[in-house]
Order: sequence, then structure tokens, then C-alpha cells
Amino acid sequence: MSVPPIPARTDQAVIRNFCIIAHIDHGKSTLADRMLQLTGVVEDRQMRAQYLDRMDIERERGITIKSQAVRLPWRGRDGRDYVLNLIDTPGHVDFSYEVSRSLAACEGAVLLVDAAQGIEAQTLANLYLALDAGLHLIPVLNKIDLPAAQPERYAAELARVIGCQPPDVLRVSAKTGEGVAELLNAVVAQVPAPAGDPDAPARALIFDSIYDTYRGVVTYVRMVDGRLHRRERTLMLSTGAVHETLEVGVISPEPVPTEGLAAGEVGYLITGVKDVRQARVGDTVTSAARPAAEPLPGYAHPKPMVFSGLYPVDGDQYPELRDALDKLRLNDASLVYEPETSAALGFGFRCGFLGLLHMEIVRERLEREFGLALISTAPNVVYRVVMDSGAEVTVTNPSEFPGGNAGGPARAGAIPPGKVAAVFEPVVRATVLAPADYIGAVMELCQARRGVLAGMEYLSEDRVEIRYTMPLSEIIFDFFDQLKSRTRGYASLDYEPAGEQEADLVKVDILLQGQPVDAFSQIVHADKAREYGLAMTARLKELIPRQQFEVPIQAAIGARVIARETIRALRKDVLAKCYGGDITRKRKLLEKQKEGKKRMKMIGRVEVPQEAFAAALSAEQGGDRRG
Repeated sequence: MSVPPIPARTDQAVIRNFCIIAHIDHGKSTLADRMLQLTGVVEDRQMRAQYLDRMDIERERGITIKSQAVRLPWRGRDGRDYVLNLIDTPGHVDFSYEVSRSLAACEGAVLLVDAAQGIEAQTLANLYLALDAGLHLIPVLNKIDLPAAQPERYAAELARVIGCQPPDVLRVSAKTGEGVAELLNAVVAQVPAPAGDPDAPARALIFDSIYDTYRGVVTYVRMVDGRLHRRERTLMLSTGAVHETLEVGVISPEPVPTEGLAAGEVGYLITGVKDVRQARVGDTVTSAARPAAEPLPGYAHPKPMVFSGLYPVDGDQYPELRDALDKLRLNDASLVYEPETSAALGFGFRCGFLGLLHMEIVRERLEREFGLALISTAPNVVYRVVMDSGAEVTVTNPSEFPGGNAGGPARAGAIPPGKVAAVFEPVVRATVLAPADYIGAVMELCQARRGVLAGMEYLSEDRVEIRYTMPLSEIIFDFFDQLKSRTRGYASLDYEPAGEQEADLVKVDILLQGQPVDAFSQIVHADKAREYGLAMTARLKELIPRQQFEVPIQAAIGARVIARETIRALRKDVLAKCYGGDITRKRKLLEKQKEGKKRMKMIGRVEVPQEAFAAALSAEQGGDRRG
């Protein structure tokens, strides 16, 4: 099939902007692959699985991390040539901000559900995001070729949730290509054309951007009104920066330069800007000669759920880490960071993430794409501490927690004097979808994590939706792994912020030879403090090499020690030269050694190798966190 050339100006009536949303592993990327092949933009000899997943880490893990836009030509049943702008979105809860930004650039969404698994937690979350954005939904069942597929059953379930009839649910097989042409025809027939004003001053919404070493910042835009041309001077409304547009084009699926972009189209702009702060996601681009009066609404900024410190193993790499974070934030607008200092780890950054998988992906991308060796501290959430005096402290780092043995706050003056009156922790609304057989196992797990049952609803005879209000700190460690193991992999999890609650929380400090090591401090619930102390002291005893003197490792809450391990001293055999002779001679040598050890302990410093920090602070939760 020959691909028609990209026209100089596309009529808005033939443009359809849509995205694919689904739970993870329901076949979004495979369906996008079939669409690329069917529309002819990728030849069979160039085709590979997960074509739009460009990063190695996406292909290795089999998940989509970044939304990808691509322009597809399609001839409809009426014989007209249409332009379909498809955005393939991630499915994991940690990347829902990517999904929400993609939805803002579209008029329609294909809601994809696995015909062998049915509706799962993230399916509902993405459905509500699409409804809030006012998009037209096309329900689709995928994987109908599987022997375990139950299309009739899950079509009825999907119809009940969306409010349509079961025959309205399309059935496709992304693997074999069955039904994909009918789906594209349904997109043309059902998704409305863009409604922007082509004659108004140009307004384009930046929904994504990347950094190219040779060409600078490449911004991906959705044209809402007007038109932008190549060699035209453009204005960023939030920063006021003016640039000359060097190249304008569309993604099909490789960048294809064009003369301009008109209202309703999705494409990219290259201005040659090297400063990554001048192209913010959510900003409005307009023409400098005829600027728009009002910017577009943009996006609500995401609120970080999990915080962790990132430090270079080699302190000299701190400037490289700062530049890498700047460039990565251009591509991942949900990443938040600020500089911080640790007595144990040196200079680094306190980074805010949307979840644990997001944290893992960011660290791995920094190490792979920028060649950095990093240590990350244990993840923790944001706490609000109220003092007796009425002063409030926002704690994102255990070393900022008032009281205890920590060697001082990370930010000078962050902690007001006085006693702690109350500590508030963030809570989330967790939604678990599971087979009815596992209700008991799910409820037992949630209640053990301080969860409060908020409601339960049967989606069908054997599928149940259980809603709990739970502390976020209980979810970010190994909750998902425990949930999967207790339900044999059948349960799915989604969660969203639900305010905060007062809790009995304490800071556990880890002391080496009486000196606190800020990197190992952690804020935990009072009931689990001893458990954390025992686990961390035992782990450090294995990781820290033996010294010339005895080293006590203690876990303490304030001045009260709750756990202790001791690293035995290395001993030189000073009696080796004594063969026979008087016992007093041997005693004299042992006493001399004992005095030396005591003196060495007073002036000695425990050397903790970086490998020990990396191993002790590695999130031992393990497992696959693909909600």
C-alpha cells in the first residue's frame, strides 16, 4: 500500500486525533503496530514489535513509559483520505500524568480491554480520565484470538461500565490484525474533527518534548488555533522567549518536515534552543508577529507521591547529574527535584516521583542515557508535622523530621524548636479488582497495612471491586507484590490521593559507633519501628567490612535504642611469637593490644564503602511493579 504524500495544508474536517488507553499488558503497543502496518507508514521489512516504544528499557520490560504520537493516513469507507493522529499511551498508574497530557491533545479515545482478563483497575482509572477530558470513547475488546478469550462475557461487562450496548463493543486481535480496519473506520466515523479556529492567531499546546544533542530542544505540539510556518518567529507565552522556527513537521512515525502546521494537527517544532528551561510542557506557543491574547489552559501540575535522594557514587559527577536531570525533566514533566546534602553521601538531589516504578525508571534512564553511577536512598512520602508552638514543617526527608539523633536538617532552619504535637501522613483511595475467591486474602492484606474499607462492589458474578483508604507509605514498599502473590496474579491495583490523616509515626535513626548516619534514617509507624531497626542493623552488619576495632550498629528512636548488632574487630595474633614461657608475658601483650584497640576506637572512624550504601538502600521490595 502506497502512503499518500503529506499535504501542505490539511483540511480540519479530515483530521481525527485519538489515543489508545488501557490497563498494562492489554495490547496497546501491539494494536499500534498493526495500525502502522495497515496504514502503510511502516513497511513490513522495517517492522518490529513495539515499534513506537523507542527506549531499550521499554522493550526489555515490555511496558510503555512514554506516550508516542504518530500520523497515519487512512482511506475511509466514503473514499476520502483521512489523517489520523494516534497517541500510544502508558498503562501503569505511575505514568497516568503521561496519559492525561495525551488526552488533552485528542478528541477521542480507544478504550482497550483484554478479552481474556476483562476490566482491571487501571482500565477504570483511564476511563474516568477520558470522561473528565470530554473525549468520545470507543470500547474495544482485544486478544479475541486467545483460547481463553471470553468476548461475550467481557463485552457485557464493558457495556455496563460505559453505558452502551454489548454489540457496540468492537472486537479485534492486535496480534493477527483481525478487526483493526473496522476499528480505524469506527475512529473516522465516531471521533469528532478538531474544533479550532484556523483563522485566529496561532495557539499550540506543548504536550511533550525531548532533548536532541545536535538540534537542541524538540517540542511536540497540538495546534489548537491558527497556523505556524517554518522560518516564522514564535513566542512562548509563559516565558516570553522568542525563537525562530528552524523546522516544522509531523511524526509519521519518523520526523517528516512540512511547510507548516494548521489548527487541529499534531506535530513538532525545532527552534535550535539549547536551554531546556525555555520549552516547558503545558506552555502555549504562538506567532511573535501576531500573538494570541490568551494562553491555553495547559495541565494541572502533578503532585509527587514518593520522594528519594539521588547521589552520584563519584562526587565529581554532581554537575553531570544536575544537567542530566534538567534534560530528563524535559522528557518527563512529572519529575520534581531540588538539591540536598547528606553527611554520608555528599551532594545530590531530593527527587519527587509519582510512584515506585517511576522512581526505578528515572534512575535507570539516568544511568543508561547519561552514563552515571548513582545511589538512591530509601523511598519515603511527604509528612506534615505540627509542633507544640503551632509551627508546621513539611518533611520530605527523614533528616528533616524534628527531634531524634539526625545530624541536623537538610535545609538550615527548616525545623522550629519544640516538641512534636501531631504528624500527618498522606492517604490514598486504593481500588483493587480481583476474583471473588480472593476477597478474604485481599481484605486481610489491606487491614494489615492499616487500611479502612470504603466499599465493595461486584462488577460481575465472580469479579469484585474493593475500595480501601490506606496510608501511602504502606503501599509504596511491597504492597503490590504481596497482593499479586496472595491472589495468584489475578488482582490489579490503582490508587489516587485522598488527603491526609494523623498517625503515630516516629523516626528511626541508625547509629554507627554512636554517630547517626542520615542516609539510613527512616520515618515509620511506631508499631513497625522495631521491625525496621532489626532488619537494617542485621543488613548493615553483613555489608560493612570488619574494622580494627569493634563497631556497634544501633537503631534508636530519639535516645532509646531499640535494636543492636556488633561488628567484631579484626584481631592480629600478638601471641604468635610466644612459644612456651610465663603466662604473664602473654597477658602483658594482650593488655597492650586491648589498650591500643580502645585508643583506636576513640579516634577511629568507621569506613562505610559506597557498595554497602548502595546495597543497604536498594529498595529490597523487588518484583515486578507493573500495576
